[in-house]
Amino acid sequence: MLSRTADHLFWMARYTERAENTARMLDVNVQTALLPQSAHAAEQGWRAMLGISELMDAFDHKYALLTPRDVLDFMVRDPDNPSSIASCLTQARENARAVRGVLTTEAWETQNLTWLDMQGKLRSGLLERDPSQFFEWVKYRSHLSRGVTIGTMLKDEAFHFIRLGTFLERADNTARILDVKFHGANGHEGGEIHPDDDEQLDFYYWAAILRSVSAFEIYRKAYRDVITPERVAELLMLRADMPRSLLACMEEVVINLQQVRNDVSADTERFAGRLHAELKFANIGEILEGGLHDYLTRFLERIYELGNRVSRDFLVPLAA
Repeated sequence: MLSRTADHLFWMARYTERAENTARMLDVNVQTALLPQSAHAAEQGWRAMLGISELMDAFDHKYALLTPRDVLDFMVRDPDNPSSIASCLTQARENARAVRGVLTTEAWETQNLTWLDMQGKLRSGLLERDPSQFFEWVKYRSHLSRGVTIGTMLKDEAFHFIRLGTFLERADNTARILDVKFHGANGHEGGEIHPDDDEQLDFYYWAAILRSVSAFEIYRKAYRDVITPERVAELLMLRADMPRSLLACMEEVVINLQQVRNDVSADTERFAGRLHAELKFANIGEILEGGLHDYLTRFLERIYELGNRVSRDFLVPLAA
């Protein structure tokens, strides 16, 4: 397959997944903002989300003050923010358009209709009236795109590059969603987990985190007990049977890399394999003892490096 074709397929999938995960992260903050808390605590929550998305400087450059309304506008519709939902869905559609001949008709039409529908929904004021409903729509369209890909495309190199992009992006974003809780939170060094003063509020917060990654029912089936931060971290990191966990994502990355391997990709496969093995044989107690935030920061650095290696070996190299 031509590297440019693989590049378009890979980034089409990444942008679609990024839009979904941005919606999930925003939905956590919208839900938790409804809980009783001080204005300072609420602002810190939004700042943590921008910080872990590496967008704090860009936001501060554009806005003098932080308000939830401005954060939503910046993260959803701002064309100057390349990670906004609108920008991601636009880029996903443009990458799909560039390789229409490789996609099935259904796969292309799903991407194109998502882009068209998004413009109508943003004009209608749905985001302002009911942000959670808008985020649910974004998640639904991402689910539809994946389902159509799996259900209609030949499982050839094109399919595997799409899947590779999906799971690299999902691993990155699951780590960010989990790290929002610990990124500079409460001044705890290293991001260790500490019990909150109000256990009821803590329950609602972690329930929101679980719902944001479609894991609330999964948690109940897996643990059948009260929600604790330690088990949430274990579920979202180390459970291979949890579809959005870091381990599950890395298993898919390793499998799809094997399907597209070439003469220069052996080092990249080994790099991915080591990251997968580290998660597979990790212990959540040891991770928490060393600091969850520090662990997730290192994981994000390695996922970024893995993405660069994939681009170097298979795709159009990223600009230096």
